[in-house]
Amino acid sequence: MSLRARLTLAATAMAAVGLGIGGILLIVALDRALLGALDETARRQGEDIATLVESGRLPDPLPGFGAVVAQVLDDEDRVVASTPGGDRLTPVVAGDDLAAVRAGEAIDLDGTRLGQPEPLRVVGVAADAAGEPRLVVVAVSLEEQQRSVHFAKIGVTAGGLAVTAALAVLSWLVIVRALRPVDRLRGGAEEITGAGGGHRLPVPAGGDELSRLAVTLNDMLGRLDAAAARQRAFVADAAHELRSPIAALRTELEVALAHPDAVDPHDTAREALVEVERMARLVDDLLVLAHLDNPRPVRREELVDLGELALEVADGVRGGRVPVRVDVPGEVYARGHRDSLSRVLRNLVDNAVRHASSQVTASVSAPGDGTVRVAVTDDGAGVPEADRERIFERFTRLDDARDRDAGGSGLGLAIAREIVVAHGGTLVVEDAAPGARFVVTLPAAKTTVGAPEAVP
Repeated sequence: MSLRARLTLAATAMAAVGLGIGGILLIVALDRALLGALDETARRQGEDIATLVESGRLPDPLPGFGAVVAQVLDDEDRVVASTPGGDRLTPVVAGDDLAAVRAGEAIDLDGTRLGQPEPLRVVGVAADAAGEPRLVVVAVSLEEQQRSVHFAKIGVTAGGLAVTAALAVLSWLVIVRALRPVDRLRGGAEEITGAGGGHRLPVPAGGDELSRLAVTLNDMLGRLDAAAARQRAFVADAAHELRSPIAALRTELEVALAHPDAVDPHDTAREALVEVERMARLVDDLLVLAHLDNPRPVRREELVDLGELALEVADGVRGGRVPVRVDVPGEVYARGHRDSLSRVLRNLVDNAVRHASSQVTASVSAPGDGTVRVAVTDDGAGVPEADRERIFERFTRLDDARDRDAGGSGLGLAIAREIVVAHGGTLVVEDAAPGARFVVTLPAAKTTVGAPEAVP
């Protein structure tokens, strides 16, 4: 069944149940009301006869006053007087029924006992004749009451079915109209392809739940389009970066094959190895970015001494273009993945060495505010303020770093920031006057002998 059919069926079933319960309560209330009115009428007839008994003017036979049967009984349950249709020897009721009537209750009686096809309703009214107790028994027919209840049942049933059918049609129309925006959303979604193209779903008017859902879905489509655009740009940039070393390697090999006597094979091998190493670094960076794009959380079970890590990274670049000085005042700890944090420092130091004029400084500190800081400073040209966020984008290289041998692939700073963010920290660039200062801020961790403890 369709959603429209299920909703219509549910609404109709609820309406039918409600109408059924209401109809039953109405029939019961009508039955009780008619019985109460009939009992009141019978008692009034009995009171009229009781007045005749108490005044000593009791006629025989008794006047019917519209009752089927009326009898006057003495205290020994003998018939003193009766209407013409009643038995003058035997009371209308006897035994427990008679005791109930004496107690003031109204009872139902089978009409066949008096030759009547319809059931009877019997009530009793106490009277007193010159100090002798009497009981006036009045039996009235239930035919009109039962006929009225029967017609009421027919009317309630027919009316309930008609109202239920009308509600079913109305529910169907309302649900169809309410779900019409869903059809438009579905039609809009069918037009959207994997290519994106900025297509959006139609937003229903009114500001209701469907409208808010459409706005949310459009926001999601916007994020997906942006992610797809970034992915396409990433693939294009990666292909472009790989093309350069491949072209250079191909050129070296083609020259070596075309002029074997004029080319030193050892020089060719060395130059080819340089290009292969460049491709290897680029592929390694791409794999790191692929892992960082994975939403899995970064492992943070290790306690890392950032000062020791900075010294290791500095030792790895000794003998480079400029010296690297490390300033470590003491033990400074952070929790994180050691290899990832080492890559962050290595990328920052390599970038600083590439742009420094005479020296690079890596300093580690703990400001005492629950964080630790690692600052890598160079004395180069610095980073213009307008480019201080752009340099952290993938494959971004400033104009003075466009040379493929000196400028790198443009992934180092992007990888560094994403690793730092994954560890709950920040990476920003500041003006060092002269030069640039890259500052890494991470949540601090303190340690005691034998047991590490994370700072809240």
